[in-house]
Amino acid sequence: MNFDQDHIRNFCVVAHIDHGKSTLCDRILEKTGAVEIRNLQPQLLDDMSIERERGITIKLNAVNVTYKAKNGETYLFNLIDTPGHVDFTYEVSRSLSACEGAILLVDATQGVQAQTLANGYLAIDNGLKLLPVINKVDLPSADFENCQLELIDTLNIDPDLCLKVSAKTGVGVEELLEKIVEYLPAPHGDVNKNFKALIFDSKFDSYRGVVVMIRVFDGSIRVGDKIRLMSNNAVFQVTELGIRTPEEKKVDSLSAGEVGYLAASIKNIKDVSVGDTITRDDAPIKEPLKGFRKTTPMVYAGLYPSENQDFENLHNALDKLSLNDAALVYEPETSIALGSGFRCGFLGLLHMEVIQERLEDEYDLDLVCTAPSVVYEICYTDGRVERIQNPADFPKDRTKIKSTSEPFADVKVMAPKEFLGNIMTLCQNKRGEFKNMTYIDETRVELFYKMPLSEIVFDFFDRLKSVSQGYASLDYEPLDYEISDVDRMDILLNGERVDALTTIIYRPFAYSRARAVVDKLKEVIPRQQFEIPVQAMIGGKIIARSDIKAVRKDVLAKCYGGDISRKKKLLEKQKRGKKRMKEFGKVQVPQEAFIAMLTVDEGK
Repeated sequence: MNFDQDHIRNFCVVAHIDHGKSTLCDRILEKTGAVEIRNLQPQLLDDMSIERERGITIKLNAVNVTYKAKNGETYLFNLIDTPGHVDFTYEVSRSLSACEGAILLVDATQGVQAQTLANGYLAIDNGLKLLPVINKVDLPSADFENCQLELIDTLNIDPDLCLKVSAKTGVGVEELLEKIVEYLPAPHGDVNKNFKALIFDSKFDSYRGVVVMIRVFDGSIRVGDKIRLMSNNAVFQVTELGIRTPEEKKVDSLSAGEVGYLAASIKNIKDVSVGDTITRDDAPIKEPLKGFRKTTPMVYAGLYPSENQDFENLHNALDKLSLNDAALVYEPETSIALGSGFRCGFLGLLHMEVIQERLEDEYDLDLVCTAPSVVYEICYTDGRVERIQNPADFPKDRTKIKSTSEPFADVKVMAPKEFLGNIMTLCQNKRGEFKNMTYIDETRVELFYKMPLSEIVFDFFDRLKSVSQGYASLDYEPLDYEISDVDRMDILLNGERVDALTTIIYRPFAYSRARAVVDKLKEVIPRQQFEIPVQAMIGGKIIARSDIKAVRKDVLAKCYGGDISRKKKLLEKQKRGKKRMKEFGKVQVPQEAFIAMLTVDEGK
C-alpha cells in the first residue's frame, strides 16, 4: 500500500534510561494491530538476548505500522525505538537523522532527568518537533503536574502538549496516536527529484550480504535499479527492498519520505558505512546528505582470543559487529602476555561490556579483555605531541616527557537533595572541580562539575547509583585536554612485566591504587608450586608488593619412618626444583585479573 507524504509520520521515541520507551512501543504496535495479541511479548523491539537479559535497549530498532485515524484516513508511522543510557547517545543521533519528530518520554515518578534533557536538546538541535509524553501516570507516586512544570522550565515545552500515558496499561495511547497525526510534521521530500537516501543502520546477512536501513529523502528506488554509495562510489544492483512490520515484508519500491531496508548483494562489509548517502548510478546527486555527528571513542581496551587460532574469527566478528555499531573502532595489536588481538575503542564501560558479551554469545568466542584506558596526550621535550591509546605505549623514560595531559568532561548530575552530600563527596574523590549547583524544585538539585574522563568512564556511574540509592542521573560532554600529573604503572608477576596489566594513573593516588591492585591480584591469580611476588612499579621503582604463597607438595608422604637424612635429602631436592621452577615457570593470568583492575576499592 503506497502512501502520500502527507500520510507519513517519521518519529523516534527518546528518553532517559528505564522511563518506558520499549513498553510504549509495545503498546503502539498493539493498538495499531501491527502484532497480534497472541504474538505480543514485553519489549518486542528489543530483539537481542543481551537486551532482554539486562532489561535495557542497546540498539535502535525501526518498524513500520499503519494507523487508521479518527478522521477516517490511514497513516503510515515509521517508528524508531532508541536506547536511553548515556553510552548509547550515538544510537539516538542516528535515529534523529531519519525523523521529523520525536516523542520525548518522561517518567511521572522520577521527572526530567539528565538524559531526558540531553536527548531533548539533541532533537531540538536536529530541527525535530518534540511531542512531550509523561508516562507511568497509573502509579501512586506519579506527579504529572510537577513533571509538566519541569518540562516548561527546562525545555520551554507548551504545557497543553503534555500527554498523560501509561505504557503498561495502555491508558492515553489512543490520544497519543491521534496527537502524532495532528502535531508531528509529515516528510517533505520531492518524489520527482533524483534519488537520495541516508543509511542510518546496517547488519550482515549470510545470504543477502549487507542489509542497510535507509530513509529516502528524495526520489524513489525500485528492485533492479543500480545504486551508488557516495563515500566510495561503489555501485551495486538492488536485489531486495522492504519494510519491517516488525517482521520483514518485501516491497517493489521505496519513495521519498519512507523508511525501509535495502539489500544489493554487498558482500564486502567495508563498502558500507552508517551515515553514507545512497543515490542512483544513472542519475546521481551532486552533494551527499550531512548524515549525523561522528562519534569519538572514549575508552580503549584490548580484546584477545583465549586461543590464538581464533584471531581470524575475532577479526570477522568485529567486522560484522561494526556494521550496526558505528561507534566501535578497532585495530590489530600484539601483547607479549596475550598474543595477537585488537585494540578497540568504546563509548563507555557499558558499551565495552555489551560488545564483549555480543562477541562471545553471537560468534561463540572466548575472549580476554584488558583493563580499559582513555586517550592521553604526551608533550615531549623535543616539541613532539603524541596521543596514547594503549598504556603499554606510554614512555618509560620520564626525562623525555615535558608534560602529560588527559581529557576532561563537563558532568551534570541530577538527584534528590537528600543525597547531595554523598554525591559531592564522590565527585571530589573522583577529582571533580565544582562549577555550579541549581535547585530544579523543592526536592531535586542539579550539580555541575568538571572531571577527568578517566574517572567518569570506569566506575563513576555505578558508584553514583550506589550513593544515591539509584535516584541520581548522569550526563557528560567531553571537553579538551588539560595538563595532569599522570604516569605509567607496570605490574610485575614473578619479576616479569605483564604489558596487558599496565595502566596509567594519577600520581597523587599512585600508592593507594597500587596497594589495592596488588592485593586484588593476589586473590585472583591461581597459586603455583612456587611463590609469586606481585609488584607494582612506577618509573623503575617498586611502590607496592604482595606475595602469592606457594602450594606445597608433601614429598615426605612416601617416607614411613627411616633415617631423618632421607627426609632432608627429599626436602633439599624439592627446594632446588622450586628454585628452578621459579626461574623458568610462566604465570597464567586469568580473565579475573583484568576485571580486578577495574573493581579495586582504593578506599577513596
